[in-house]
Amino acid sequence: MADSKKVTLSRNDRLKVAWRSTFIQGSWNYERMQNAGWLYSLMPALNKLYTKKEDRIAAYKRHLEFFNTHPYLASPIIGVTLALEEDRANGAPVDDVAIQGVKVGMMGPLAGVGDPVFWFTVRPIIGALGASMAIGGNILGPILFFVLYNLIRWGFMWYTQEFGYRAGSRISEDLSGGLLQKITRGASMMGMFVIGALIERWVKIDFKPVVSKIQQQKGSYIDWNSLPKGSKGIQEALTQYNMGKGLSLSNVKVTTLQNNLDQLIPGLMALLLTFLCMWLLKKKVSPIIIILGIFVVGVGLHVVGWL
Repeated sequence: MADSKKVTLSRNDRLKVAWRSTFIQGSWNYERMQNAGWLYSLMPALNKLYTKKEDRIAAYKRHLEFFNTHPYLASPIIGVTLALEEDRANGAPVDDVAIQGVKVGMMGPLAGVGDPVFWFTVRPIIGALGASMAIGGNILGPILFFVLYNLIRWGFMWYTQEFGYRAGSRISEDLSGGLLQKITRGASMMGMFVIGALIERWVKIDFKPVVSKIQQQKGSYIDWNSLPKGSKGIQEALTQYNMGKGLSLSNVKVTTLQNNLDQLIPGLMALLLTFLCMWLLKKKVSPIIIILGIFVVGVGLHVVGWL
């Protein structure tokens, strides 16, 4: 690393980046998601750090790779990236792999933090406060929600970007000691853990083929003919099915292929599909091709009755 930095990012430069980062999802796409907004955010800093045209083009291409995380939690990643790019521009041994590794390693864990904190906690609380005032006829309700939420959002984004910028400088100073590699590896492991936990929740596959049909004994299913008519009959059926005897709805027990798979390992096929997509991405298959392939295969299997 150079003894003294030739080019530094001023507070004003970092403010420009922070302001642009509020529009990180403005060019969201299905192939690389937030990559265009990410590059747009960094452009003021990259333009200052790299004066040569070829260096600037290389930096632009470097940051057009896949990127996706919670829009507010992108700020600490931006801060770290700014510090690494600044040191690289001044001669530090920071290569493309290191910069991309930090981005990929951090975006997964932070994405899992942003949703519960902002979408499920901060915004509902402030929204409820503003709504209660609006219901009472106070025009300050929606104004309070808009101002207060954006103050919290902007303050969080600016503070975490600065925190990441300072932390990134310390990381780049210890490149020879392997601190960057350790942080990247730890963040990557946490990201894979979060992704693994979300697979069972977000990836659903239900195979419809029937494996067996078994005639059940009388008394183990609801006898619809013996139920009273009207609402009392519906109430009795629900009682027998859910809260009472736990009877089956039909006299025939149908077992599907998905039932057997769930008894073996719940979520097995969703996990295998995820591994397949990861393998295809590793083989440089375009994400658009993978999405279209899943769509076509899914529709085809549904038409023939498999899904």
